[in-house]
Amino acid sequence: MDSGQLIGIIVGIVVVLAIVAVAVMVSRKRKVAADRNRAAEMREQAKADEFAAREREAKAARAEADAQEADLEAERLRQEARNRKEEAESVRSGAQEQLRKADEVDPDVVTSEREAESAQMPTRGDLRAERATAEPAAGTPVPGQQASGEQASADQRSREDVTRTDTTPGPDAAPREDRPRNL
Repeated sequence: MDSGQLIGIIVGIVVVLAIVAVAVMVSRKRKVAADRNRAAEMREQAKADEFAAREREAKAARAEADAQEADLEAERLRQEARNRKEEAESVRSGAQEQLRKADEVDPDVVTSEREAESAQMPTRGDLRAERATAEPAAGTPVPGQQASGEQASADQRSREDVTRTDTTPGPDAAPREDRPRNL
C-alpha cells in the first residue's frame, strides 16, 4: 500500500466521521427543537387546565354562595312564618278576648258557667239560635219534635234544632226562669 492510498483512506474515514458527526448534531438539534415544541404545547395545555380549574373553582364558589343565600332566604322565610304565626295567635287571642267581653256585656249569656267550662264558648250561631228559638210555651211543639213528643229523624232537623251533646249537664241542668240556658 502506498502512502497515497493510505492518505485517501484516512481522508475518507475523516470525511465519513465528519458526516456522521454533522448528522448526529442535526438530529440532536431536531430532537431538542421537537422537545422544546412539545414542552411549549404541554405548558399551553397546563395553562388551559389551570384556567379550567380556576373556572371550576369559581363555579363551586358561586354554587356555595348560592347555597348560603338560599339558606339565609330559608331562615328569613322561617322567621317570617314564625312572626305571622305569632301575629295570628295575637289576633286570635284578641278576638277571643273581644268575644269574652261581648259575652260579659250580653245579658243573655251567663259567664259563670262558661268560666267553669273555660275552653268551650258558644258560637254566634248558637247565640242566635238560642235567641230565635227562646223557651216555647208549655204544650207548644218545638221545631224538630213531633206532636207525640218523639224526636224527628236527623235529616229532618236543622242545625239550630240540634242540641249540643258534647258537654255534660251539671247538677242544675234544667234552666231556671231567671237564668237563661248557656250553650
